[in-house]
Amino acid sequence: MSRNYSQKGSVAYLIGIVMVAVIGGLLFGYDTAVISGAEKGLQEFFKNASDFTYTDGWHGFTTSSALIGCIIGALISGRLAFKLGRKKTLFVAGILFLLSALGSYYPEFLFFDKGNACKGLLVAFNGYRILGGVGVGLASALCPMYIAEVAPASKRGRLVSWNQFAIIFGQLVVYFVNFLIIRSHASDPNVVAWANSIGWRLMFVSEAIPAAAFALLILLVPETPRYLVLRKQNEKALEILSRINGEGRGRKILLDIIETAKEEKESLFSYGVLVIFIGCMLSVFQQIIGINAVLYFAPRIFESMGVSNNMLFTVIMGVINISFTLVAVFTVEKLGRKPLLISGSIGMAVGALGVALSNVFVLPAVVPVISIMLYSACFMFSWGPICWVYISELFPNTIRSEATAIAVAFQWIFNFIVSSTFVPMYNMKMGSMGDSFGHFFAYALYGIICVVATIFVWRLVPETKGKTLEDMTHHWRKSSAA
Repeated sequence: MSRNYSQKGSVAYLIGIVMVAVIGGLLFGYDTAVISGAEKGLQEFFKNASDFTYTDGWHGFTTSSALIGCIIGALISGRLAFKLGRKKTLFVAGILFLLSALGSYYPEFLFFDKGNACKGLLVAFNGYRILGGVGVGLASALCPMYIAEVAPASKRGRLVSWNQFAIIFGQLVVYFVNFLIIRSHASDPNVVAWANSIGWRLMFVSEAIPAAAFALLILLVPETPRYLVLRKQNEKALEILSRINGEGRGRKILLDIIETAKEEKESLFSYGVLVIFIGCMLSVFQQIIGINAVLYFAPRIFESMGVSNNMLFTVIMGVINISFTLVAVFTVEKLGRKPLLISGSIGMAVGALGVALSNVFVLPAVVPVISIMLYSACFMFSWGPICWVYISELFPNTIRSEATAIAVAFQWIFNFIVSSTFVPMYNMKMGSMGDSFGHFFAYALYGIICVVATIFVWRLVPETKGKTLEDMTHHWRKSSAA
């Protein structure tokens, strides 16, 4: 090596490249939550179509169509991460975010008349949303992987948790942007008509600025050392490791990586079925506990609870979510991953069941509002960040890109199932309960699933606090041999 590095490495350098990577997380949150403010305007816009009837089913598909792209992006992320590298794949994600933002703003581009709702325009709009979803799928798999592969073991959990913070911050930013867009025309007597024709478009195009910034900045960060070793570029890997950890520690880490870097020679199940099963089920539980149904439809949910300023309460919930994500960031390396997951699951169960019971008994509106805030807050210090931490560090080096792709694909598949079924389930009616039955059933179901998730984590999920990625490779090798 031609350069001299301090014995402790550069924390500033590490933070710099991680902060660029977490912009991908911010875009992940921004893209998935932008629909929460736009969905009612979209619904009214497409209800005016003359060539088809825009039903609740169509609306459920439209609000969740980006998730189809997320599934595709997650499925191809492993192959792209292996062929192109982590850095170039994140650049592709940034370009897709940008194209989606512009296309969702003006889906009439080239083929349709602006403002004339029709089935073809709906297909075009969903096509652009799916394109952005591919970007989200790539970013959701690659951002945690990138951070985990550059971060020292003692800082990895915290740094990967910052990616979840960025996701929630992105959601909060877009909640606030959506609120300001509507607020800008609050004095207009035709504000509803404006929101239904123009407002939702501005919400989508607002994503273009952070998307362009991410695509440019990702070109400035290095490739991960572990990928460079897989490509036999050990000197480049050592330079990056030394800048982060110091030269002595960097050389030791390099030797550990070389020892376990045999990705091209080992199959997915080389370490047994259990590690794949646990990774996939962590992703499944993160979604079927129902959080994204709350995040995507927050304004509608608050409105059903009798809250007058539903967009403002959505922003307040976003602030609470940010605050409790920081709980995970600053405790994950002290308390460990499992305690946070278990306590969060229990808190979510209490919150979800509180909302469910509020639809059976006559309770003040403050009870379901506090319950939904509790449910969301508990997710933010547990399943939100910790699931991503586990996915980034659970799998052995030799199968990480492929196993991560499968686990993240499961996450998006079940995200799509939950979000596309929420509106029909939430609107179910039965007997004397009427609309309250659907509200009760949805949250009672999510509460029960939270209890099952608690048992799953307690019984099957290993603690990874303080272990290197190479330690996990040895752990699963021993487990599969037992």
